[in-house]
Amino acid sequence: MNNAPQYIYKITTQEQWDEAVSLGIFKGAPIDLQDGYIHFSTAEQVRETAAKHFHGQKNLKLVTVASHPLGDALKWEISRGGALFPHLYAHLETSDALSVIDLEEDGTGGHIFPDEL
Repeated sequence: MNNAPQYIYKITTQEQWDEAVSLGIFKGAPIDLQDGYIHFSTAEQVRETAAKHFHGQKNLKLVTVASHPLGDALKWEISRGGALFPHLYAHLETSDALSVIDLEEDGTGGHIFPDEL
């Protein structure tokens, strides 16, 4: 995708991210392992991803990654609603995470995202 967003986002559990840090690589959540790639979202997609797949979950992390250094392993594929979503066909080096923040729950099952996404 020529005009790919600069940053992409992965929502993961604290436990999954802690394991990734201990290994130095994030292999993916169970759905990623099942599908054969790591699901990411753009800034425009990540809130809907959280609402659809993580509603009510606590102890989540929001991982920010620069898209361009991932090279050809990052594919933009049609998914929810016909939108192009970033899918990483490789493990993610934890050192590639630009930031990892707690994704706080808002008290209604939703999550609070930073304004600067």
